[in-house]
Order: sequence, then C-alpha cells, then structure tokens
Amino acid sequence: MKERTKKSYKFARKTTLYITSLLTVCFAIFLVLTNTFNFWALLGFFLITYAISFFIIQYRVERFIYSRVKKIYDDLTLLESASLRKHPITTDMATLTQEIDKFARDKKLEIETLKVREEYRKEFLGNISHELKTPLFTVQGYVLTLLDGAMDDEKIRSKYLERANKGVERLIYIVQDLDMITKLEVGDLSLSIEPFDIVELVEGVFDLLEMKSAKKKITLTFDMNYPNPIMVSADKERIRQVLTNLVVNSIKYGRIKGTTEISIENLIKNKVIVRVTDNGEGIAKANIPRLFERFYRIDKSGSRKEGGSGLGLSIVKHIIEAHDEKIYVESELSVGSEFSFTLEKLK
Repeated sequence: MKERTKKSYKFARKTTLYITSLLTVCFAIFLVLTNTFNFWALLGFFLITYAISFFIIQYRVERFIYSRVKKIYDDLTLLESASLRKHPITTDMATLTQEIDKFARDKKLEIETLKVREEYRKEFLGNISHELKTPLFTVQGYVLTLLDGAMDDEKIRSKYLERANKGVERLIYIVQDLDMITKLEVGDLSLSIEPFDIVELVEGVFDLLEMKSAKKKITLTFDMNYPNPIMVSADKERIRQVLTNLVVNSIKYGRIKGTTEISIENLIKNKVIVRVTDNGEGIAKANIPRLFERFYRIDKSGSRKEGGSGLGLSIVKHIIEAHDEKIYVESELSVGSEFSFTLEKLK
C-alpha cells in the first residue's frame, strides 16, 4: 500500500518541485533586485508554493485521468463505470499501464473461455441431435412402412415392431442417461453410502457381461486371486454402474480374443484404487482430455455400430466425483487402456 501511494504521488511531487524551484528562483532574483532579500521569506515562499502546487497538480491530474479512464469504462459494454470508484486512481503511468495490461489479459482470457464454451455448446447440440435423430428416424421408418400396408403381413409386422421397439428403448436409454448426468451435475442425485465387498461386486459385473464378452472371445478376469473380501464405503449400485460402463467400453473397443483385467490395490491407509485394464485398440493422447465429455466419440463410426448413448464415461466421471473421489486414464494407441478410480476403504 505504501509503495502504491508513493507511486501515485510521484508525478505530482516531481512536477511541483520543478515549478516551485523555478518560481523560487524568480522570487529570489526579484528580492535581490529590490534589495529586500530575506532567507526566511524565500523559504516560506518555497514551502507555500510547493504545498499549493502539489495539491492543485495532484487533484487535477487525478481528475483528468479519472475522466479519461471512466470514458474507456463507459465505452466498453463489458464494464460498468461504477466499479471504477471502488479503486483508487493512480497518477503513476507505469502502474496504470500494468493495470491496463492486466485488464486486457483478463478480458482476452474471458473471451477465449466464452469461445470455447460456445464451441462446446454447438458440438454438444450437434451430437445430441444426431443421437436422437438416428433412433427416431429408425422408428419412424418402420412405422411408416407398416402403415403403408406391411402390417398385413404377420411376419413383417412382428419383425418391424420389434425393431421399432429397440429404437424406442435406445431413445429411453439416452434420455435416462442425460437425466442422470443433469442430476449429478446439480447435486440432485442422492447417494446411498453403504459398506460392501468390491470383489464380490466385480464378480457380479463379470457374470452380467459374460455373454457380451464371449461374442468377441474377450476374457474377463482379476489380476490375481482375492480370497478375502475388500470392504469399501460407497453407493453400491452407482459403483456397479461405473464398473459396468468401464467393462462394456473395454469389450466394445477390445480386440478379439483380448483380455479385460480388474485389479484392486491399496493406495493409502483408507483408500483403494480399482483398475480396469484392457489390451484393446487404445486411445490417442490428443483424445484423452475430452474422453469424459458428453457424446464425445473417438471413432464415431465404430461407436455408433456398437451402440450405446455416448454418455457412459461422462456418467462414470460424475458418479466418482459425487463420491469425492478421483478417476484416471492411461492409454497407448494399439496397446490398450487403463481406467482407474479411488474408493474409501473400510478398516
């Protein structure tokens, strides 16, 4: 604060000193020429002139700068000139320059952030419209075909109604996932925290996805034998959903006759880390930062062929963060991927 005050008055002090010195010299010459020279009178003149000049110059320069800066504030729609009164006006040009540079950097960052958000919004709307459009058009196509006369054929009617029903189920799946993410983001989804055996939960997920993995001859396995329960504290059903989504992804992008392996390790005294590792196609480093975005797809054609809402990883991230835990991802293209998350371990 002292340094700021010192800088604020620097211009006025220097200018006042120059003016006062010049006037004092002129006054001294006048006294000498009139044979009335008096040191104390000269000193008094110097002090009075300095004080008056300093006050006038400081006040006028502050008002001058204030009026100019206020005009800049008024010209910028992003600012309100009322906020200017909350900050002292300095007459130090270096400080003013620094403040203006800081303002410019802040506004540039704000504009860039808004641009990124706008791009994300456009991409999100494009993705969701595509996700909803595909099953909608599918359902519409089958229904129109039936209305055009195909319903008279019992076999075609049954087949088309079944396919239309699958399209409706996918629509419901997408809407349910969107609803869950929205609730997670606004904190409206309550978690039912309870103790449970994470090893048993993983075994249940393996059993559930056994047939799906068998189609690609992918082996679902632990990294080792876990003879004893590993008790954790979390929402059991939400963690089941996390594991299911991660294992489904590993199957979806896994190689034929590949492996999906789950390991459970002690991280620190009261934490465990659950790792889901596969030897599938892997993920390019450029795509990793966006993996958990809604509808973000690395291989759009492949993911659409495999199905799904495109919201699985986003849901995983939100569920883990709702538990105040962390999720990590490591991957190498053509080698495989590892998704891991932490959980609170019971003693």
